[in-house]
Amino acid sequence: MRPEDLLSTTPGAERLAQHTQQVPAPAAEQVEALRQLLAASQRAQAETEWPPLLQAPRTKKDSRYAETPTSHRTGVVGPALVTAKRAFRLVFQPFINEMLRKQVEFNESILDSLSLLYEQQREESRAQAAWRREVSERLAALERTRKAPPP
Repeated sequence: MRPEDLLSTTPGAERLAQHTQQVPAPAAEQVEALRQLLAASQRAQAETEWPPLLQAPRTKKDSRYAETPTSHRTGVVGPALVTAKRAFRLVFQPFINEMLRKQVEFNESILDSLSLLYEQQREESRAQAAWRREVSERLAALERTRKAPPP
């Protein structure tokens, strides 16, 4: 197929405009029902908090900082080990931060992506519920008109 075969000049824009003027106006209740459906399906305001599913990973996304050093040993050995751990962290923290910088960036980007996916899934579920409700209402209306005896 060639591009010339796809191009068409018929029907013209004027003819299409004439045909659209012949389309009957919808009933007022149909227009109002459509307005309500559109209002219900509009995008809800985004949540300010993180989804509950991602709260725990969000607190652990920065792997550069460890918990406070502790030791289960008692006596002189325990406090000495804690002091050694703190000194090690103090001296090597810049190197640790640099080594884990890319991992932290990756963790943040993954969490942002997961949060976006979560929000989109919630939005799709909301829209699907609205459409399901509309289809159920239409089906019920069709069944009522079918069961109603003709005048």
